[in-house]
Amino acid sequence: MNAVSIGPFVFAPDRFAAILAIATLLLAAALLSRLLDARLNAWASSAIPAAIVAARLGHVVLHWSSFAEEPWRMLAIWQGGFSIPAGLLGIALVSAIYVRSLRFAAGAVGAVLVAGLVGLVTLELTKATYGQQAPATRMATLDGTVRSIRDYEGKPLVLNLWATWCPPCRREMPMLAREAADRADVGFVFVNQGESAEKIRSYLSADRLKLDHVLLDAAMALSRHYAAPGLPVTLFLRRDGTLASLHTGEISREALAAGIDALLGEAP
Repeated sequence: MNAVSIGPFVFAPDRFAAILAIATLLLAAALLSRLLDARLNAWASSAIPAAIVAARLGHVVLHWSSFAEEPWRMLAIWQGGFSIPAGLLGIALVSAIYVRSLRFAAGAVGAVLVAGLVGLVTLELTKATYGQQAPATRMATLDGTVRSIRDYEGKPLVLNLWATWCPPCRREMPMLAREAADRADVGFVFVNQGESAEKIRSYLSADRLKLDHVLLDAAMALSRHYAAPGLPVTLFLRRDGTLASLHTGEISREALAAGIDALLGEAP
């Protein structure tokens, strides 16, 4: 599994695990407030926002060289990017304000541990299965030739599944196009899902984007092969075409760099 679908909503495994962990923390605090200390409810309501803000700030600090070019991206939390240690520090700071007794401290620590356990178990149960080989499906390119993903084997590959009607696809595409043009150590292939060459050319021209390797997956075969529940999806393939990791949803520059670094770290 590489994402969790609930009705029209699609969640990456780490984000779904975080949502369940937050809900568990609130529930545990509510229950423990009746048994140990009534202030645990107020503590949880303050600790969660503090953890989210601290976790985001910690991530930004760790990747400041990237955020410095576009400071507004600090607010783009929908791309993901949170530091768990910084988030725990945020909870600790709020807890220091509220703690007045051992009963309260025990309740707060217990709620955090239960929430963390739920998050870890959820992440383990929903994580993607890696290692599958790229399909041999033949697809047309914008210039009319026919290729498959296996034709690109021999070099680590970033494979992006996208469509012009997809807002997060369009938001991430300028960054992906720049990275594809700047990096020579890894290949980029953009596999459009279900649209015509004319539609794609019109979009690229209107947004002044240049993509060297675009494949037209008219039957959306790759979405089925990789069990992608939505778009965009960014996959990181090893030199032999096997899947090393993937990212569901809009990808940030930092997540892209981390995926490429991990991919290159595996390369002989």
